[in-house]
This record gives sequence, C-alpha cells and structure tokens, in this order.
Amino acid sequence: MTTAILVGKQADQAVSLLARMANRHGLVAGATGTGKTVTLQRLAEQFSRVGVPVFLADIKGDLAGISQPGGDNARVAERVAALSLEREDGFLYAANPVMFWDILGDQGHPVRTTVSELGPMLLSRLLNLNEVQEGVVNIVFQVADENGWLLLDLKDLRALLAHVADHAASLQTRYGNVSRASVGAILRRLLALEQQGAERFFGEPALTLQDMMQTDEQGHGYINVLVAEKLIHAPALYSTFLLWLLSELFEELPEVGDPDKPRMVLFFDEAHLMFDDAPKVLLDNIEKVVRLIRSKGIGIYFVTQNPLDVPESVLGQLGNRVQHALRAYTPKDQKAVRVAAETFRQNPDLDTEATITALGVGEALVSTLDDAGIPGIVRRVAVAPPGSRLGPISETERLAVMAHSLVAGVYDDAIDRISAYEILEERAQKAAAATATSETESARRDAAGRGRTSSRARQSPIDAFAKSAMRSMGTQIGRQLVRGILGSLLGGGTRGR
Repeated sequence: MTTAILVGKQADQAVSLLARMANRHGLVAGATGTGKTVTLQRLAEQFSRVGVPVFLADIKGDLAGISQPGGDNARVAERVAALSLEREDGFLYAANPVMFWDILGDQGHPVRTTVSELGPMLLSRLLNLNEVQEGVVNIVFQVADENGWLLLDLKDLRALLAHVADHAASLQTRYGNVSRASVGAILRRLLALEQQGAERFFGEPALTLQDMMQTDEQGHGYINVLVAEKLIHAPALYSTFLLWLLSELFEELPEVGDPDKPRMVLFFDEAHLMFDDAPKVLLDNIEKVVRLIRSKGIGIYFVTQNPLDVPESVLGQLGNRVQHALRAYTPKDQKAVRVAAETFRQNPDLDTEATITALGVGEALVSTLDDAGIPGIVRRVAVAPPGSRLGPISETERLAVMAHSLVAGVYDDAIDRISAYEILEERAQKAAAATATSETESARRDAAGRGRTSSRARQSPIDAFAKSAMRSMGTQIGRQLVRGILGSLLGGGTRGR
C-alpha cells in the first residue's frame, strides 16, 4: 500500500502527497504571513512519522516547536475540528524526534566541514571571488594535494595562500601567474568572513551526514533543525552551507532509484539565497544535482516567497507544489502570479490565477504527483495543521532536547590536528633558525678577521663602513625573509581559533 501524507482537505476530500513520489522534489511558496511556515512544519513532521529523516532551516526561530507536543493553540484546534482530522489522517498532538544544529555553535550541535570538503568552487562562491581569484584558490588546493598537506580550517587556507604568494615565481611555469594583489584580496575576504563567525564552520570533527539520517526507537525520522536566526544575516555562508549539504549527499549516497519513501527530505527556506548572484557554472551544477539526486532517494523542497526566485530550469523539476497566496500590487508581482498559475496542471473548475491572490491564511493551491508520476490537477485546499507546537521554545526545553540527542557530545569540542598551518609554521621556524645560525657564523668569522687585521694594521674608516654596510644588508635580507614567511603565516603572531 502506498503511504500518503495528508497536505489538506478540499471539502471532505483529502489532498495528499505520495511518499514514493516525494523524491520528485517540491515547492512551497507564498507571501509573508500566508501560512507557508506552518505548511513546512506540517510536511516535515508527517515525513518524520512515516520514517523519513528531515532537514530544515529555522530562519525566524519559530520552527523549534516541532520538538514539543501541540494542543495549546486555539486556531489549530479550530482547524482540526473544521477538517475533522483523526489519527488515521496522520494527525496527533505529539512531539517529534529533533536534533538542533548551529553553525555558530550557540543553540545547537556544532556543524563543521573542512576546507577540502567544501572544495574550491563553493569556497570561491562563499568568498565572492572573481575568476582570477578563483584560479588562485584552485592552485592552493592543487599545491595542498600534491604535497599531502591537510586543508582543514581557515588558518590552513591562510597559510597556504601565503606560501603560494611567497613561491609564486617557482609555481608560475606550472600553474600560471599568482599575484600578491589577488592573494591579498582573498585574505581580506577571509577576514570579513571570519568576522561573521564562519571560522566555526571549518574544522574537525566534520559532520557525518549519516548522523542526520537517523530514526528513533519508534521508527520516526529525526528532524534536523538548523538554527539560522543569526546565520541568515550571513547569507553567503547560509547558502553555501545548503549547497555543500546537497553536494555531499549527492556524492556520498548510492543510487536507489525510486524507493517507497525517500531516504531524506530537505526543506531549503529562503531558497532565493542559493541562486542570487550565482555564476552560470554554479547554477548548472545545482540544476544537475537537483535533477540527479532524486535517484539517490533525496527529496528537495524549496521554500520561498516568490516562484520567480527559483531558476526556471530548477522550477521545472519540482513535481509537488503548495502555493499560498501571492500579492499582485506591482507589474512584477502580477508576473509572479501568472508564472505560478502556469506551473500548475489546470483545473477546469478553478481560475488558478485569480484564486492565488484570493487565498486566505492557511489555504493553498496544491498539486501533487500521482502514482504514475503525473501531476494532479490543481486544487484549493485548507492545509492541515501540525500536531506539534507552533512557535519558539524556551532555552530549558532546547537544552533538554540537545542533552538527549543521539549526537550529544560528539561534535561539541573542536579538534585541531597537524595540518597545512602547522607544517608551514614549522618550516618557517626552521628557516628562521637557519638564517640566525648563518648570521652568527658570519659574525664570528668577521670578528676573527678583525682580530687578525688589528695585529697587522689599523682598520681605515672606509673599510669599517664597507664591512658594516655589508653586515647590515645581510641582516636586513634575513629579517625580510623571516617577516615574509612568518608574518604571512602567523598574522602578527596570533594563531586564533
């Protein structure tokens, strides 16, 4: 029997999303205040109830209630009564198994990956680099790979950038020109990124995706809530994390075709951030991953205010649609309404374009794929509410959830093992020591020479000046060498993590 997830009802007729078609992706759209966050929570908990792990981003802090039982909201009770929702409809006032994650590490388990795992393309997107600067980043990754230097965190990246700049002449014939101006620009972008807290995202222990793809003792899928209230103020970091998560799942998971239910479902809120200012090569890769990842058993649901936020090449791959109300005050808004209406399979009994602007809060136009993968006609439905609490939770409740999490204590403490930074720092220290030894030996020889000269003839003022100048030049060259290596690597002697 095919598992169906109730989205809502039209009169007494249920409108459901088939679990075996959930990996054909979907879209939840609508203007602010129309109910799409509640729809997201409803779908997430229903996927969890049928054993599907879920990932979602909590942009406003009002999805954390999915970890607590509902039953205290009068409007939810009214909707439950109006739709005559019963346990067989998948409705139950209950909490859901939840793991909280936070890139900044404040309100959830830390989320980390390494610079190497992120890769040069996404790193360049994160830093908003131009083509020349991205080329330098590619060289850095290549040099790290060829030398076996681990590229784990931002201090490793900074050290390798300095190394490449200092050895630009020897690298030029193999990789091309590396200008100090380009390296300087990248380092400045890194500094700005660190000021947004991004250094916490890079390092070890790196997130193991299987830890997110868990079920509890009742067979319910864990709902992974990314705390993103602060993260959304660093949109480049937020969007890069979502793209990294998508690409990692694509690379790690084997093909499964069309399973009876997805292995995991991802809800990407504020989806437009993934596509804004993205170069064509990145957009092409996103489109490819979205198209192919369904065969890995992964369903992606983009959540956004406007369907136009999603590129047409991606929008065409979203088979399941939930469209809340849109406003049509401007020509651009009117175009969005037309586009949204045209993406549905038309219902002869419904004026789709007119209805989109007339929907009430908690109402939506819904079209889902049938058992043969064919889009159903669009229908106006009252969306079923979730059985978990709507809104935020207390700090005490959050800490209790985290304390009982499957990954409690696994990612809390960062590990800093020997990597590119430590290797290059050690090289610099050895170079400095060798330079100091050379200067000492030179000074000893000079002293011995002066002793022999004084026994034969007094040194003239011109001779003394010439030797002093030579020693000064040698010392200054040595200092510049050390400053060029250590100064770039240590950033003034502070390591910082």
